[in-house]
Amino acid sequence: MKDYSVLERNLGYSFQDKKLLAHALTHSSYASEHDLAYSENNERLEFIGDAYLDAIIGNKLYEVMPNQPEGVLSKTRANIVCERSLATIARNVGLGDFLFLGNGEEMYGGREKDSILADAVEAIIGAIIRESGYDCADRVVLKLFEENILLALQGKLYHDYKTALQEKLQERYKNVRIQYEPVSESGPDHRKVFTVQVKVDDAVLATGSGHSKKAAEQEAARKVLMKGV
Repeated sequence: MKDYSVLERNLGYSFQDKKLLAHALTHSSYASEHDLAYSENNERLEFIGDAYLDAIIGNKLYEVMPNQPEGVLSKTRANIVCERSLATIARNVGLGDFLFLGNGEEMYGGREKDSILADAVEAIIGAIIRESGYDCADRVVLKLFEENILLALQGKLYHDYKTALQEKLQERYKNVRIQYEPVSESGPDHRKVFTVQVKVDDAVLATGSGHSKKAAEQEAARKVLMKGV
């Protein structure tokens, strides 16, 4: 059994049932390669966490934005619970190091993919709900999301990696041509994963994956920036 103490400390929650935590960290690629039942990957727990997040973050925004209309509340919530926001939280707690991934995902950088990290955050939240109920989950989640909520209220949550990459390259090169091209689509219709590649003057610099083409493009741009290009 893995030692999850560092992850649990970062989450602010210690699981009584470590198998439940491992379940939340098990990607479908690992389950498939190890002939595990479908119910043993983290997608069902992710389903719980996904539904719960809309409610708890919506309720918090209702409290802290008393004079804003429904449309503003919905947009702000969408920014807080979007894939990039969840992936940021995953990186903050070091979640990627604890994932159970199949060999293919491991080979292609699955521990850093926004889509996989975001799904795992939702699955862990689902696992906390299953083990300790909603009141406990409320405390853990509001603490984890505290900074992202504050940034969203200030209009500073999003970092647009595509724009940052374009500006950086245009500073260095004249007439640079950046393209984002689709590579593949996988997964069920309700939870598709899109993979794109970012090219500069026909040279492929990185690939990115996400649950939408826009999210995949942002992830690809982020990877290029992380390389220091």
